[in-house]
Amino acid sequence: MEERLEKILSCYEGKNIELIPILQQVQTELGYLPEEAMCKVARFVGVPESRVYGVATFYEQFRFTPMGKNKVTVCRGTACHVRGAQRILEEIENKLDIKEGQTTQDLSYTLETAACIGCCALAPCVMVNDDVKAKLTIKNVESLFAKEENNEIH
Repeated sequence: MEERLEKILSCYEGKNIELIPILQQVQTELGYLPEEAMCKVARFVGVPESRVYGVATFYEQFRFTPMGKNKVTVCRGTACHVRGAQRILEEIENKLDIKEGQTTQDLSYTLETAACIGCCALAPCVMVNDDVKAKLTIKNVESLFAKEENNEIH
């Protein structure tokens, strides 16, 4: 990681105004913002570590834990909500043994929610990576992950 950070920082001058672009590039490269990376960025731009942490926690785009290989996003839009998105979310949480915003220990899945994924006519919907799973039921969730466990994304 040290080498990758050095390469990123070599593209910048170490100015305070570069903080957000540096954090964005670190996250793009590493997949998240590890504590040691944020400390190094703080030293590089000459600000306290608390400022870097404050900036990183202010913006929703930044992550402090690694993402899973598969990103599961449950839609919480009105149509999905009315058609059972909360039950779908709970079933996925039980199946993966994680809560919203968490990643499985084996880094296979990260579970998130979205205000709307734009597929209201197909509610309730879940996205697995970039693939929309439409008109889900509790049974669909079970079979979805059974197929995924066999490395078949359907």
